Amino acid sequence: MIRPVAAGPLSRALQLARPSIRASIKRPTRPVTPRRSRLALTSFKPFTTSLQRYQTADHIDIKHEKQVGKEHLEKHPEEVSTDSSMHPVLTEHGVDEDAEKEKDIDMLASLKHDLRVVRDTFNLSAVPKEALTIGLAGVLPYMATSLSTVYLAYDINHAEAHGSGLLMDPKTAEVLLHIIEPLQIGYGAVIISFLGAIHWGLEWAKYGGSHGYRRYAYGVVAPAVAWPTTLLPIETALISQFLAFTFLYYADAKSVVRGWTPPWYTTYRFVLTFVVGASIVATLIGRGEIADKINRLPGPADRVKALRDSQAQSLAEEEKAMRERRIAEEEEEDEDEEEEDEE
Repeated sequence: MIRPVAAGPLSRALQLARPSIRASIKRPTRPVTPRRSRLALTSFKPFTTSLQRYQTADHIDIKHEKQVGKEHLEKHPEEVSTDSSMHPVLTEHGVDEDAEKEKDIDMLASLKHDLRVVRDTFNLSAVPKEALTIGLAGVLPYMATSLSTVYLAYDINHAEAHGSGLLMDPKTAEVLLHIIEPLQIGYGAVIISFLGAIHWGLEWAKYGGSHGYRRYAYGVVAPAVAWPTTLLPIETALISQFLAFTFLYYADAKSVVRGWTPPWYTTYRFVLTFVVGASIVATLIGRGEIADKINRLPGPADRVKALRDSQAQSLAEEEKAMRERRIAEEEEEDEDEEEEDEE
């Protein structure tokens, strides 16, 4: 094996060797003394010994060099690996390999920790089977209305671009879309109200102690926020319900910390809220793609306004009819009086 030597010392050694080599070329007949032979690259000396000679100072220990030249490298096959022989050539000296390996290990540990956190976040093993089954079944209608909205929006866009929809014409898709809208909003209001009512049941069961009005407030605020959303336009109602679901999840997480709800309730609520929130976002995206291609369905607030306008119009017509009747009666009375005066 050849011991590796840095490029810098090798170049300096060659520079030191040039004068003696030139001198030997100019005076080939002059016998070369042993002292001058030290500065030349001899064939009978090991290459490693010659390079080491050029790296030394002016005082050279010849005996030590001879001893080194006669020595043989010891073999250690157990220490040889795929990286051991190439590392000094391809990498820098002075690099702490152990520190680099520890750094890589630390990076993998951080990644594994993040994956573990995600897995624990969605781990539902502690949730009772009945609650998990019914809870997941409860979000299916919300997912169904959301996916239906996305598909109908795609069908309407397809008809706009190609002249016909995939499964139905644009008018039919728009009618179905207007039927789905109140269903999703109404079902969302029901879910929000139910999430508040759970705390009433926990209070009656005295889970985590009795907390009175503070726990009952959950069941009062939830429906008070949920049901007014049914009177709002579809986009505003969906955004309001999204915020309501998020706020209730935060409140339920605080309840777990306080000991008002079971420890698994946070994970259970997070998964269900994640599904509902994703459904709301999908619905908003689908409706945003066709906002300028469909007629806006009048909501409950529009219907109430229309009812008030119709009542006001009916009242104005009744008053007008009453005024006309009174005028007609007064005219008849005047005519009767004139006839009496003539007689």
